[in-house]
Amino acid sequence: MSFFGHELEFGKKTFIMGILNLTPDSFSDGGDYVSVDKAVEHAKKMLRDGADIIDIGGESSRPGHVRITAEEELRRVIPVIKRLKRETSAILSLDTIRAEVAEEAVRNGIHMINDIWGFQEDKGLASVAAKYGTPVVLMHNQNGTEYEGDMIEEIKRFLMESVRIAAEAGVKDDKIILDPGLGFGKTPEQNLRVMSRLGEIKSLGYPVLLGASRKSMIGKILDVPPKDRDEGTIATTVLGIVQGMDIVRVHNVLANMRAAKVTDAIIRSEMNG
Repeated sequence: MSFFGHELEFGKKTFIMGILNLTPDSFSDGGDYVSVDKAVEHAKKMLRDGADIIDIGGESSRPGHVRITAEEELRRVIPVIKRLKRETSAILSLDTIRAEVAEEAVRNGIHMINDIWGFQEDKGLASVAAKYGTPVVLMHNQNGTEYEGDMIEEIKRFLMESVRIAAEAGVKDDKIILDPGLGFGKTPEQNLRVMSRLGEIKSLGYPVLLGASRKSMIGKILDVPPKDRDEGTIATTVLGIVQGMDIVRVHNVLANMRAAKVTDAIIRSEMNG
């Protein structure tokens, strides 16, 4: 997949997406990187540690988060995007649900749009992605945790509707990445069920991103706060790769990169003969 001059060859290795939260209220590292200098410094550390993509978020999506304005989101993300574009050669992703924010960010150097509502809240995001040829991550999400039938089948239907919206707007099929949405519209127990059936999401025929890092299902199992959940995150990374995941979105880049590298050496060498 091409990212404006950057190429990621899915299937050869697992790619690491480092999380850069510019928010005061994110569940794991809220407030840690609210200054531009600290944010850029942390992004550079993640790149040194082996991140292939930096995913920048200006608005928290944790349960109970307070919505901010588009102006405030732009105030948080644009200075960091500009600095990282100027000072690094990283693939930069923006985690946003607003078309106007995404468009301004792409103009300033963002290579990829990560939408936690899979184009089903603001369809204008699909138009922005089509206009600029931007790769997109389309995530499953819903309000509440009730499912009428088989949860995985419902997730798959949602994701394919997101793909349809993308295609209708003109987004090319080879620019689409799917995300089952661990922690969004799902209980910890439901998240575990998704983790055990990731191969069914992969069977839809698109690259898949796994975002399990430090989430509540790990906290419930280990009974530890978010920053103490890295060993549990590594377990999800390894299990995800075994089931065909192409990108893992993580807080602790170095530990997960090392786990992915070993898992890739075992799994992908076997897959590639």
